[in-house]
Amino acid sequence: MPVPAASARNSFFAKPSQEQIVLLITIALLIVFGLTLNGFATVSNLLNLLRSISILGVLGLGMGLIVISRGIDLSEVAIMAGSWAIALIEIQNGMPVATAVLLALAIAVLIGVINGIMVAFVEAPALFVTLAAGFVIYGLAFWIAPAWVVYAPKNAPGLMYLGAGRLFGVPVPILVFAVCAIAMHLFLSRTSVGRFIYAQGDNPEAARLSGVALRPLIVLEHVLVALLAWIAGLVWVGTTGSMQMAITQGTMIFDVVLVVVIGGISLIGGRGSVFSVVVGCVLIGTLLNAFTIMDVNTEVQNIVKGVVLLAAIVLDNWLHPRDEETARQGD
Repeated sequence: MPVPAASARNSFFAKPSQEQIVLLITIALLIVFGLTLNGFATVSNLLNLLRSISILGVLGLGMGLIVISRGIDLSEVAIMAGSWAIALIEIQNGMPVATAVLLALAIAVLIGVINGIMVAFVEAPALFVTLAAGFVIYGLAFWIAPAWVVYAPKNAPGLMYLGAGRLFGVPVPILVFAVCAIAMHLFLSRTSVGRFIYAQGDNPEAARLSGVALRPLIVLEHVLVALLAWIAGLVWVGTTGSMQMAITQGTMIFDVVLVVVIGGISLIGGRGSVFSVVVGCVLIGTLLNAFTIMDVNTEVQNIVKGVVLLAAIVLDNWLHPRDEETARQGD
C-alpha cells in the first residue's frame, strides 16, 4: 500500500533521535581524526579507545537506568571507590581475596539499599540523598582505609583479570562493558520490571495508579546502580592495580552524567536506552583519545566536556520539549 504524500513529508521532516545525531557526529569524528591524526586509525589505538571507556560505560549503564526512572545517583563513583578501597585494605590485613571481593559487593549493595530507602520511603530528593551519601562514603572509607591510593595484591591474578586480561586479543574490560550492556538491554526491554522503570520515568503517578509498586522499585534501581559500581570497581582495580580515593572528589561522576545525557537519555525520564549510553561513551572516548594524541591539556578538555554537556541539554530540550505534564516531575 503506498504511503500518502503527507505522511511521507511528515516522516522526512520528523525530528531525528538524539542517538542518531550523536552516532552521526561520532562517525564523522572518527573519519576526520582517522585521516588527520597519525596513529588514530590503528587497531591497537581503537582497542585502547574502547578499553578507556569501558569503566565509564559500566558506570553509565547504572546512571542511565536511574535517569530513565526520573532519578539520579551522584554517589555511584564514591560507591565504587569506597567499597573497593575497604576491600583492598582488608586484603592487605590478611583477608582472603575471595572474601574481600564479596565484602566489596556487600558494602556496595548496602549503600544502594540505604540510598533507595531514603529516596523511596523517607521521600528525600535523590539528588541530595546521593550527594550526601557520596561525602559519607568518602569519609568512612578514608577513615577505614587511610590512604589516597590502596594497592591490590600482586599475587592475585584472578582479581586482576577483568581489568588487565585479554580474550582472543580483545581487552577484557571491553567484553565486560559489552556483557553488562547486553544484560541491561535485556533487563529494560524484555522484563516487566524494566517496563515498570520506563513507566515510572514517563509518569510516576500513572504508574502507581496502574499497580506498580514504586517504593520497592526505587530501592531496586539504586541497588542495581551500586552493583554496576562494584563491577566497574573490579575492572578499575584490575586495570590500575589499585583504587584511588581521589576520584570521589574529582569530575568523574560528571563524566558519567555527561555520557548519559549526551547519548540521549532524557532528563525528564522515561526515554532512552542502553544504546544511548554506548554512543555517548564512544563519542566522549573518541574526543578524549584524539585530545591525548594532540596533547591537549586537561583544562581545555574539561572546557570541551562542559560545552558538550550544555549542548546535549539544549538538544534534549529541543527533542523533548517540556509541557505541563512532563513538568510535574515528582507529583
